[in-house]
Amino acid sequence: MWDILDGIGLHNLLAFIGGGLIVNLTPGQDVFFATASGIQGGPRAGVMAGLGVGLGALWHVALSALGLSALIAANPAALSGIKYAGAAYLLYIAWKSWRDSGTFTPGKGQRSGWAALRKGAFTNMLNPKPILFMLAFLPQFVNPTLGPVWPQILLLGTIFGITGTVITVGYGYLAGRAGHAIGARMGLLNKIAALVFAGLAARLITE
Repeated sequence: MWDILDGIGLHNLLAFIGGGLIVNLTPGQDVFFATASGIQGGPRAGVMAGLGVGLGALWHVALSALGLSALIAANPAALSGIKYAGAAYLLYIAWKSWRDSGTFTPGKGQRSGWAALRKGAFTNMLNPKPILFMLAFLPQFVNPTLGPVWPQILLLGTIFGITGTVITVGYGYLAGRAGHAIGARMGLLNKIAALVFAGLAARLITE
């Protein structure tokens, strides 16, 4: 693990973590669900919803590691194509985030903690958007000279998943405490996230 982190480089790793933190702060469907569950069922339901979303994210990390490693092993030049396709997708979600007002429906949450955990996990596992994002985001921080890419993707994806889980849990907990007040800030976060997505796309294209 330490060899992989050393090969990725501190600057690259910090850029990955910083970008991932801002991306995870974006009020997407996982944040909406945790927030709605917190509002409906209190802090415990919000926390359990965030944990469920995190479990679903780890599933997408595993799929991304397996799929990308198999593709790049079969065709090493595919990494460049994946990065350009990823840049196009990041620009698309930047546009979507900029236009999104950040509104959500509290009625879509869960009052029960265990129900929130189950629904958060299964909904995220069955949602194709997280894996599309990981396929676009993770490869730009991979160093192909280190050998097989799957350990790098698995490690980076796990870091991304853990930080995302902590943030989503935080949303759920705060929503359970603060109620609807937290929803008023989501539109601004979408605008910030849109700029981050566009910056990541530019980084892919120019490197």
